[in-house]
Amino acid sequence: MKVKEITNAIEEYAPLYLQESWDNSGMQVGDPESEVTGVLLCTDVREEIIDEAIERGANVVISHHPLLFRGLKKIVGRSYQERIVARAIKHDITIYAAHTNMDSALGGVNFKMAEKLGLRNVRVLCPQTDSQRKVVVFVPVDHAEQVEKAMHEAGAGRLGNYDYCSYRLAGEGRYRALDGANPHAGEVGSLHCEPEVRVEVLVNKALCGRVVAAMLKAHPYEEPAFDIIALENSDKYAGLGVIGDIDPEDATAVLRRVKEAFEVANLRYSGNLDRKVSRIAMCGGAGVEFAGAAMAQGADLYITGDMKYHDFQGNEERIILADIGHYESEHYTKEIFYEIIRKKNPTFAVEFAQNEKNQINYL
Repeated sequence: MKVKEITNAIEEYAPLYLQESWDNSGMQVGDPESEVTGVLLCTDVREEIIDEAIERGANVVISHHPLLFRGLKKIVGRSYQERIVARAIKHDITIYAAHTNMDSALGGVNFKMAEKLGLRNVRVLCPQTDSQRKVVVFVPVDHAEQVEKAMHEAGAGRLGNYDYCSYRLAGEGRYRALDGANPHAGEVGSLHCEPEVRVEVLVNKALCGRVVAAMLKAHPYEEPAFDIIALENSDKYAGLGVIGDIDPEDATAVLRRVKEAFEVANLRYSGNLDRKVSRIAMCGGAGVEFAGAAMAQGADLYITGDMKYHDFQGNEERIILADIGHYESEHYTKEIFYEIIRKKNPTFAVEFAQNEKNQINYL
């Protein structure tokens, strides 16, 4: 198996275009064409993780948090990032990260958190906005299938657990070819009427150029008529955080269950525990900014990490806010990587890093 086969499987599950603008998911170090000898999974790439990979004979390290957020101007060993990059290159180790693209993917980090707590009716808390486009093209009837197929294969027409989604409407195209034209049908200088199909597909804006290029290549006309329409629809299948339901349960009991599920040593919370909890929202990592969305959607409890002192104040009677820690909320991400890779190749050597630990300790 080559490195690119693994990374392609991860990106099919969590496309890179889902990542936030400030992020740096994807290949960090390495050659996508190299053969894989073993894969080590972790949350953060530390020096001891690279040492473990060398010891185990694994030449691919896949992490949730990127090793590199900013470009390195020097590699002289002054920082742990520089030392890791140098050691990885020396030992032909690939380093790959799936960060906020995995946070926003359907079935990603936050869905794994919901699974750990047994939430039902799980949906995205803060769907992505301004990410959807509709591509509309007018095609001769006999060529509609090939044009539509080309757009689908370029990434159009995906909607939740469905793909190859489209809409067709029959009509009539009218045009007159001028001097210099080479019309697919009709004669130069004569008005022509052609039975056509209006084909509509949804596409993420990041894939729009690729979809249009595929459409133009498959279309028989010299000058295909098409529209790209920006949509105000939110993409309810991609975004940060999730919200779901449980059977009503005492708040204290729920928080204890949260501590156990996420292996939390020190849970911080605010709010009145003299209540029942039946709706829970959560966001892995640092997600305090989505507490308002949790309240607006009727959550009794919101779980995230990295909350500051004043973040806890002001809504104690409306919602319980729980900070379980950044690492604690996301360290199960490696289970998602494991499932993706083992589905690709059930017999391949994929292991969880044994030397990984939370860099934050509690006294």
